[in-house]
Amino acid sequence: MNKQVRPKGQGVAATTEAAQVRRLPPAQRREQILAAATRAFARSGFAATSLDDIAAEAGITRVILYRHFDSKTDLYQAVLDRFCGVLSAHVAEPVGGFTDASIDGLVQAASAEPAGFRLLFQHAAREPEFKAQAEQFRRDITQAAYLQISAMLPDDAWARWTAQ
Repeated sequence: MNKQVRPKGQGVAATTEAAQVRRLPPAQRREQILAAATRAFARSGFAATSLDDIAAEAGITRVILYRHFDSKTDLYQAVLDRFCGVLSAHVAEPVGGFTDASIDGLVQAASAEPAGFRLLFQHAAREPEFKAQAEQFRRDITQAAYLQISAMLPDDAWARWTAQ
């Protein structure tokens, strides 16, 4: 007679749930990891966040983490790229006929992913490996805001300050 042995305290539901967590398709697992890494990095920044912190946040092991990302730097870059994609999708929406830039889109992206927004605009700018990318993105988004704001404000200096 074949009898399945389960660890004490785990019923069929717990065993089934654990199996489902382990069997996510690669794209879903990657998204789960990126979302967890975004939250973890946004709390403490790149240097103070370990891969163990991220694995725990995602509810996975480091082994699974390494199946998707070669290093912590690779993961951080993927997190930044993911959030830049979210921002680009929101900011690319045309607004009021002024430009393709959208301050509303920026606010919507920040509302949808506050951890990603904080990571890009607060933490990444302080990390030596990612500072140049964060600064370039900030310049691009400031220029987009300036193009929209300058159409409404006649004072160029005031429009530049407001865009910042």
